[in-house]
Amino acid sequence: ECGRNPLLGPTLIPPIVPCLNYSKVCPILDRGENNTYACCSIKQLTSLETSLTLSKVVLIRCPSCAENFAHLHCITTCSPNQSQTVKVTKVMNVTYLGREKEAVVGYQAFINASFAEGAFQSCKNVRIPATGGFAVGTMCGRYGAKLCTAQRWYDFQGDSSNGLAPLDIDFRLLKEGDTTVLPEGVIPYSGTALKCNETTPSGGQVCSCQDCQESCPIVPPPPPPSDPLRLFGVDGFFIISVILFCLLVLAFLVFLIVSFMLRSKQRKSEEKHKTKCKDQNSNDVTQQVIYPSEVTCTDRISLAAHSFLSLLFQRWGTFIASYPLTVILVATAIVVAFSVGLKSIELTTDPVELWSAPSSRARKEKDFHDTYFDPFFRTNQVILTAPGRQGHIYNSLLFGQQNFSGLVSKDLVIQLLELQKRIQNIEFWSDDLNSTASLKDVCFAPLNPSNPSLTDCAVNSLPQYFQNSLDNINAKVNMTELGVTKEVDWRDHLIYCLSSPLSFKDITDLGMSCMADYGAPVFPFLAVGGYENDDYTNAEAFILTFSLNNYARDNPKFKVAMQWEKEFLRIVQEYQKDPACNFTFAYMAERSLEDEINRTTAEDIPIFMISYAVIFVYIAVALGEYSSWKRILVDSKVLVGLGGILVVGCSVLASMGFYSWIGIPSSLVILQVVPFLVLAVGADNIFIFVLEYQRDVRRPGEKREEQIGRVLGNVAPSMLLCSLSESVCFFLGALSTMPAVRTFALYAALAVVMDFVLQMTAFVALLSLDARRQDSNRCELLCCVTVSTQRPNKPNEGFLRPLMRKYYAPVLLNCYVRIIVVKLQIVGLDQELAMPKDSYMLVYFEYLYKYFEVGVPVYFVTRKGYNFTSVEGMNGVCSSVGCDQFSLTQKIQYNYLTQSYLAIPANSWVDDFIDWLNPGSKCCRLYTIGPNTGKFCSANEREDYPLCVTTHFITTFSAPLLAVWAYGVLRPSVEDFNRFLPDFLGNRPDLKCAKGGLGAYDTAVVRDESGEIIASRFMAYHIPLTNSQEYTAALKTARELAHNITLGMRNISGTSPDFEVFPYTVTYVYYEQYLTIVPEGLFNISMCLLPTFLVCCLLLGLDLCSGLLNLFTIIMIVVDTVGVMTLWGIDYNAVALINLVTAVGISVEFVSHMTRSFALSTKPTHAERAMEATANMGSAVFAGVAMTNLPGILVLALAKAQLIQMFFFRLNLVITLLGMAHGLIFLPVLLSYFGPGVNKAVLLQLQQAKSKASKELETRSNVGPTYDNMSYEDSETKKGQRL
Repeated sequence: ECGRNPLLGPTLIPPIVPCLNYSKVCPILDRGENNTYACCSIKQLTSLETSLTLSKVVLIRCPSCAENFAHLHCITTCSPNQSQTVKVTKVMNVTYLGREKEAVVGYQAFINASFAEGAFQSCKNVRIPATGGFAVGTMCGRYGAKLCTAQRWYDFQGDSSNGLAPLDIDFRLLKEGDTTVLPEGVIPYSGTALKCNETTPSGGQVCSCQDCQESCPIVPPPPPPSDPLRLFGVDGFFIISVILFCLLVLAFLVFLIVSFMLRSKQRKSEEKHKTKCKDQNSNDVTQQVIYPSEVTCTDRISLAAHSFLSLLFQRWGTFIASYPLTVILVATAIVVAFSVGLKSIELTTDPVELWSAPSSRARKEKDFHDTYFDPFFRTNQVILTAPGRQGHIYNSLLFGQQNFSGLVSKDLVIQLLELQKRIQNIEFWSDDLNSTASLKDVCFAPLNPSNPSLTDCAVNSLPQYFQNSLDNINAKVNMTELGVTKEVDWRDHLIYCLSSPLSFKDITDLGMSCMADYGAPVFPFLAVGGYENDDYTNAEAFILTFSLNNYARDNPKFKVAMQWEKEFLRIVQEYQKDPACNFTFAYMAERSLEDEINRTTAEDIPIFMISYAVIFVYIAVALGEYSSWKRILVDSKVLVGLGGILVVGCSVLASMGFYSWIGIPSSLVILQVVPFLVLAVGADNIFIFVLEYQRDVRRPGEKREEQIGRVLGNVAPSMLLCSLSESVCFFLGALSTMPAVRTFALYAALAVVMDFVLQMTAFVALLSLDARRQDSNRCELLCCVTVSTQRPNKPNEGFLRPLMRKYYAPVLLNCYVRIIVVKLQIVGLDQELAMPKDSYMLVYFEYLYKYFEVGVPVYFVTRKGYNFTSVEGMNGVCSSVGCDQFSLTQKIQYNYLTQSYLAIPANSWVDDFIDWLNPGSKCCRLYTIGPNTGKFCSANEREDYPLCVTTHFITTFSAPLLAVWAYGVLRPSVEDFNRFLPDFLGNRPDLKCAKGGLGAYDTAVVRDESGEIIASRFMAYHIPLTNSQEYTAALKTARELAHNITLGMRNISGTSPDFEVFPYTVTYVYYEQYLTIVPEGLFNISMCLLPTFLVCCLLLGLDLCSGLLNLFTIIMIVVDTVGVMTLWGIDYNAVALINLVTAVGISVEFVSHMTRSFALSTKPTHAERAMEATANMGSAVFAGVAMTNLPGILVLALAKAQLIQMFFFRLNLVITLLGMAHGLIFLPVLLSYFGPGVNKAVLLQLQQAKSKASKELETRSNVGPTYDNMSYEDSETKKGQRL
């Protein structure tokens, strides 16, 4: 050797060059003792080994590749026939050890192209486990792995400007028979390169699948998605739907014909049992005679149930109306007692707590991960673009013509650096730390986590390729290449670093590193976005990312991190408003999602208040009687309407207070949905009660309190039917496993119960007080003022009831319209949804989906129960030479090759640990003398023998370490695995040992006190995922893969039967709901539908027919709601499920009142009974449910939050409109065809009452009827009859 190369300045390793008179050096292969010839001394062999070490560290995973790589350099350095392959091109006089020698500083090596190509092919797929990238990406200069070829690979190895090659080597790759450029006497070396799936002469095994595609087993491709069902070339489901429609229409027509024929026969038979009598207008009326024997048991039970409930509520109403003030005070006291619990209310805002059950798989896996590993770091990110700027073509001396977008320009890179430094220099006073806080106090510092400085913080950006140095960006130097001298600058360095981010020195004369200032590489997809085919310099976006540690919420540093993020947002927002800013950008902090949800909630509170105000005004106006302009202030119902609203509000407060007492937290969804639901239920009951009272006339001698009790007895059973159905529905809905749905159901159920209780008490008392005022002709708001105009002694029908009776019901129930209605009825939480329309987060999400090339990281986590220390255990995990073909990392590799949801295969601490232990890497060394004798000595310590020695030279301290260490299968013993693993995890990677585990793996392995590995993880990356369907599919695929891995690893000896591997990423806990949302939804809705059917049947006296029709109509409303959701682009998620459960409750209000009114009607035909129910109850339902909900819902269209617009405006509007359509259009028609028959027990009771009344008339002809008080309307059933 002749010392340093005098042509080179500072380099990463000493550029020692050989002397000219040693041109024939180094053996090529060991041919055995006394048969090996070479021109290398021991010192030269040591020098060559040092030169090859850095490459062997990353190539030794594949023995044939490592041997091919060393093969060529042995030929060109130590072969006895070196002069036939090498031609010296440049020598210089060098003084070395006091003697002047002629040193070789450049030569040409002539290689057969087939050998070179074979060697390259054996190495091109070798992976770097820590990054998931290819090793040749770090050994091909500016071209990276994708554009690397054999020629470019060897050119980089012979380029002394990269800081690794000691001299310039011009590799000439010649095809077979090509002698045009051969110097005289030179013969191209034409050895045989080993294939990656071949064993090596030195005993190395074939390379693994991850490093050699030829070694991969044949893995069947995943089954293609099934083709959509098609019949006769048309969508199959459409054809099936048409066929079903035709069959239903045909069945309905057959039903009409058969029913017509049966009715004709029935009329003839009934003529014999009918008698003529006079009605109240002295008209002849034919009436069927009912005999007691004709009354069925069901009819008697139905009458008994109705009579019992009516009498019970009549007495209750009379009692409450008699003591109104006392009742109101008692009710107020009860509400206050419940509401005091609000002082302990907990409002859940964490999405994990809302949508993921503690017992769910994703939640358990998240808890396990966060217990043993650090949670995902907090991401604070800016994505910057510069649209409209003109790009340029840069003609580089080294790289040729390169396209640079308008964004990738020096002035914008400098502006980006200025913004980055402004953010890095954030300082603020922290009360939690009682000192000034900065980024270093909370940042994620992978290579110095214990005591980080500002430069240790992980900041990923393009300026990191220049170590955040303005001087490096401005650096320029003249460089000569192939006789051409030209200036190289920041662009040349950037081109190189984007292709070789792991390089410690570029190949230009600038000689700058590509590594970030915190010591790790910045991969291009973390620095730029919006590029195609790895054309990084043509990127459309810069990506600037600050990573903070994710502290627990009870950790004082959590508040410090939140403060830092607040300052980050302030600076970014100020920068965005700066006129000098040339960027268009989007940004986010980890806290942004929660901040924006809270902001929009606060901003939308006035919208909700306006909504409720509109509803209140409507109720106050609609409840008034308005018989005369002079009595308008007397007959208005403003205070009654206000009382009804207060009843709803008090029921919600009492429910929230009660659950706060017992420790069940609330949420924003509950605050927004439950009042709306209870208002819909409560307003309906209020309208039914008040309108029934207004339509009634006090009987002679009847007290006001008795009238209120009698009216309540008429309508309260219907109110009980709906309220009981809804409350039982929601209590059963609390069986849901989804926390938000469960708590909503609990809060809603108790609120409905409290609403009914307060209506039966406080509201009845309030109406009694209002009736007393109205009877005294006192004005509502001015109680001391009276009017002289008396209240007319006749019922007030209002506006809707006559309209429905005279026009709507007859038209709807016309025989032709009914047929048309039946036929028509036969036919029929991505994150950004939580953001308001003006949120900066929406722009961020848009940029995220547009510019990011890699998605979120995904970890494959192992639980306790696997023996990593055994050879079989290591082979079941690793992916390098000697590993099982179907190991953990190999299976992930197969999935990466065949599936589409992994962008980068998983890293593997086991692989890098094995490579780190390999003596060829010179990473694992021990002190041999001094106080640290026997302890770990890092690779960057001095290599003076015998101070630090590579482990394979040591027998005293590590005798059993390696069974095979050169190119064979290397596995440590159990003792050495446990001994050196902590050293590996704490070893900082650097140029001399890139396999150190600090930063990449120090948090990936968790051991207990005994040293057993109880948890570990292997990180891969998802592709960019943009919607819930992709996130759900990725989760499902990852779980299937993890299950397959688990089954394979359980077969390895020493593995616990309950050992498990599971996938985890931060988004799984949110999107797991989509895997179970359909069965969860069916379960919850079924639990709601069941009580509506049972309660309806029971309260109507085992009326099975009414219960089934009630159930059928509610099911149709829910099904049609889901259909409209699809057409209107409303996603089916947990929030939608809550609204569907709400839809069942509101549907009960639209349907059950009508069904009960029809069942109790005594009109002779189904159509007449349907008309009566539509006129009497339909008008109250329309006024109480539909017209109460619609104004408030329409106001919600003004809300800023898309979540409210989507799931509260759109979905509630759909529910209300469909409820109206089914309850007021379809249900009356359905009842007119399939409704239950007239209750003969009721008819018999009326018949007996009429007979008794006739006898009394005969004996007392001078006494008028006292029971009939409805003579104003001939078509209406008498109140007594309706009982």
